[in-house]
Amino acid sequence: MRQVAAREQTFKAYVLPEVEVLLRAAAALTERPVDAEDLVRDTLLRAYHAIDRLDGQRPRVWLLDLMRRAEIDRQHRLAAPGTGLDRSASAGAAVSPQDVVNYGDFDEAVGAALTSLPDKYRLAVRLVDMGGLSYTEAAGLLGVPEGTVMHRVRRARRQMRARLATAGPVP
Repeated sequence: MRQVAAREQTFKAYVLPEVEVLLRAAAALTERPVDAEDLVRDTLLRAYHAIDRLDGQRPRVWLLDLMRRAEIDRQHRLAAPGTGLDRSASAGAAVSPQDVVNYGDFDEAVGAALTSLPDKYRLAVRLVDMGGLSYTEAAGLLGVPEGTVMHRVRRARRQMRARLATAGPVP
């Protein structure tokens, strides 16, 4: 009984404060709110079952690594034959008419510039610039070196800036 109480206390102390970061990271990875929530739920379950392996030093990095593994498993399930699921359905979500009306031409142009990026650059921008993760955290989540994330974000920003300059609405 004490072991269960200690496990729950560790989970509350180290994992629950990171839920908001996990939600932002999952939203960047999945591009669909329902998939993001599922991914966070899977990550939290994995964290609870593996809480004994948490050393308490860097819980966010540990959780993002668990999320990366959960996302890999999710992608394998989506790609499995006979599932009837199309992996491309969630990629490159279109800007809704409400967004265009509410936010005007500039936000539409930024959205189009973001959507036009290759997946690996778009994901890096979504994690770092939109999700608020550090380069180190994004690198851990993506399973690539930190310098790779920095390069992808820099290149994505440059491509978006060029696209916005040709579209016209650059402030």
